[in-house]
Amino acid sequence: MKTYDWIVVGGGITGAALSYELAKTGFSVLLLEQDETPHNATRYSYGGLAYWSGTTPLTRQLSEEAIARYQILSQELDADIEFRELNLLLTIPAASDPKAVAANYANFAIPPRLLTVKEACELEPLLNRDAVSGALTVKHGHIHPEKTTQAYIQAFLRFGGEMQISQVWQVLSNGVKTNTATFHSANVVICAGGLSRQLLKSAGIPIKLYFTHAEIIKTPPVDVRLSTLVMPANLQRFQLEAKSTQVDELWNEPGNQPVPPILDAGAVQFQDGSLRLGQISRTLTDPHAEVDSQESESWLRESIGQVLPALANLPGTWHHCLVAFSSNSLPLIGAIPEFASIHIFSGFSNPLVLVPPLAQHFAKFVSGKDEIISQLLSDRT
Repeated sequence: MKTYDWIVVGGGITGAALSYELAKTGFSVLLLEQDETPHNATRYSYGGLAYWSGTTPLTRQLSEEAIARYQILSQELDADIEFRELNLLLTIPAASDPKAVAANYANFAIPPRLLTVKEACELEPLLNRDAVSGALTVKHGHIHPEKTTQAYIQAFLRFGGEMQISQVWQVLSNGVKTNTATFHSANVVICAGGLSRQLLKSAGIPIKLYFTHAEIIKTPPVDVRLSTLVMPANLQRFQLEAKSTQVDELWNEPGNQPVPPILDAGAVQFQDGSLRLGQISRTLTDPHAEVDSQESESWLRESIGQVLPALANLPGTWHHCLVAFSSNSLPLIGAIPEFASIHIFSGFSNPLVLVPPLAQHFAKFVSGKDEIISQLLSDRT
């Protein structure tokens, strides 16, 4: 019977990056992913890297580490992750005061620059000038999330890591039980995004980790050219997350919806010409809840059409995934109290920025000591 040092549950970018860093450090690692082709948050992500958005010394440090990491990551992983820099355009609704909205960003590491309507339309010619009173702009990183995840996995396998397509049914103190076998390990770390709460509940572990049902439209490569990554300056998602976690007990029963759904109209074009148009966020407490895809797609297209009319009727397919979050925007990282062999690495508010540096820090922490992970743990107490 083989016993691994670590079993990592979840093959999105979080689990892939962590598996790679643990294997690189010298641990024996088994990575488990339930789907041959995952339908997770990584697959449907915009791919944006908001390394400019740190508001505390810790998040600013991690953002600086992230951009340095991404600049060498393609070479280290021996794969093209399509890392680039583009202009982020944060749209300000026609009824809002641009200066008041801009003031909300004053504490960011790199505050975005305020644009007039004319300047915003020059930067993004597809923008509907009647829908905005102005916009904010800042340089923004971008990657292809799926290609980055696969690059991490292939590099992990080259370091001797193992991967199995297997659905975890139960987390044990000495491994996991799946639909194909029981695997044994000294440690288990849960990186299963929106399914993490349910998995830990199977082991009798209550945890304040939550999830939204995120919905987007993914288009094939198209001739229309979007010049920027477009998002609203007044993001509703973070308010939704904060309100939905006020009563944790609501999340223990399927069928609840702590707050109504929201839509943050945005779009990004990948290097192959395909687009991601989004995003609806719903706090449905059942991770397997059914969503009306036709109604959602209509809502998405109508909202996108108000800001970027040329994108509203492009061919595309509605998709849905779970996105994990915590109650205070800090990720949940480290051993779970009273369950020393079971760890969590999830709940990232800005995952594509924070995961690569924090995966490195986590591997250092479990090998000895790391001040960053220690600080995150102390912030939780």
